[in-house]
Amino acid sequence: MRAVHISAKADYAVRALLELACSDRPLTAEEVAGAQGIPSRFLGSILTDLRRAGLVTSRRGTDGGYRLARPAREISVADVMRATDGPLAEVRGLRPEMTSYTGAAEHLQEVWIATRAALRAVLEPISLDHVARGRLPGPAARFAATSDAWASRRG
Repeated sequence: MRAVHISAKADYAVRALLELACSDRPLTAEEVAGAQGIPSRFLGSILTDLRRAGLVTSRRGTDGGYRLARPAREISVADVMRATDGPLAEVRGLRPEMTSYTGAAEHLQEVWIATRAALRAVLEPISLDHVARGRLPGPAARFAATSDAWASRRG
């Protein structure tokens, strides 16, 4: 069983956008891939998804490359994850509000709704700018500051 899963695609996408956020010029996919150690063929597909989602723009030519489509402070980690992987939380391919249970599991839907809300509370306020500057806001900063957050638990 997996817990909350952050895909390689989402991880690579956030890292690529952070490279763009910290650059004062357009970067090629090869430059971003090299700087972050991301397989360039995989990054090309990710950048296409990010362009479709309106998070990056691209331009061809000698001065071409990729740029953020809007300021880094306006792009959240949640935006990037949704662009690459879809909704932040799903249960058997359904959004949590679309699930229903009976009997002893009757209130399980509330757990899935709360889980999604917690993910939103952490990921939506964090912009690329926050990550690039190393200054996480709100719940994320509080969670990351606890020693318990850094401890791995195995069932």
